[in-house]
Amino acid sequence: MPVSEFTLIEKYFNRQINGDSAPSVILGIGDDAAVLKVPQKHQLVVTIDTLIAGRHFPDSTPARDIAYKALAVNVSDLAAMAATPAYFVLSLALPESDEAFLKQFSDGLFEAADEFNIHLIGGDTCRGPLSITIQASGYVPDDGYITRSGAKPGDHIMVSGKLGAAAVGLASKTGEIELEPALKLQALESLNRPRPRIDLIPTLREYASSAIDLSDGLVGDLAHILEKSQVGARVQQDFIPVFEWVKQNNAYTYALIGGDDYELLFTVPEERVTALMQSVSNLKLDISDIGVITEQGYWLHNQGGPTDLSSKQGFDHFGS
Repeated sequence: MPVSEFTLIEKYFNRQINGDSAPSVILGIGDDAAVLKVPQKHQLVVTIDTLIAGRHFPDSTPARDIAYKALAVNVSDLAAMAATPAYFVLSLALPESDEAFLKQFSDGLFEAADEFNIHLIGGDTCRGPLSITIQASGYVPDDGYITRSGAKPGDHIMVSGKLGAAAVGLASKTGEIELEPALKLQALESLNRPRPRIDLIPTLREYASSAIDLSDGLVGDLAHILEKSQVGARVQQDFIPVFEWVKQNNAYTYALIGGDDYELLFTVPEERVTALMQSVSNLKLDISDIGVITEQGYWLHNQGGPTDLSSKQGFDHFGS
């Protein structure tokens, strides 16, 4: 017997919020809308993403991983703006009321929510092709947000983590490449369960002049900063931190345009670089200095010489 929409919400998503852990939530799940209070001397940062089966994740992806990633990519956007995650709403379209799927999905969703310290405050379910839309919100101190438009010539270009693992994982899943079991497991973990860099929020607030999260690939996402800041860039390929297989096979395309990394790319004024690198060393944060912002142009330097990236783009949903 099919389960009603309201039964599904009550059974799988209505987890009560402890007021001590989320004092800004006045009223959560169970009414027509949530009621929230923005803390004094803070601003609200809001983001939204939709994940569609077969487009953003393979149809065979476990429900638990689908939910985890859906929330993680939104939290990554908040981190890129230097916003501390606070709460989110969920819109879930399902072909049918599959309780086995919903149990795994809600488990993955709340696993991510607990890990990122963010609270579900409402949402909606409906029948349709599988898709997940999450709107997430967070707080920054007044005027403490970071944008894409603050980069200046002379700023250093920084990136967190290692790039290319998720793209390699997808390529292995589709049969494009073969990986040894240990590397494949690691790559698929990066693809299915990206870890948004909320640990870098204090660092961005203190040092960054601009920032973006790496969802569509390093080349395309850096281009967004260059466009908004009206500057150029020079990137040194050998300085880009990459997944082990990428370096071993000189397959930098996966790191440059593969996407789905959800690391942070940001710029730092030259006079602040030494202090930044000392800070991240003390905190054991994985940050790499990969290039410099210039007046104009967009170049990648490697052993083969400079490559003009000005016509290159990252992933585009409506591109050819």
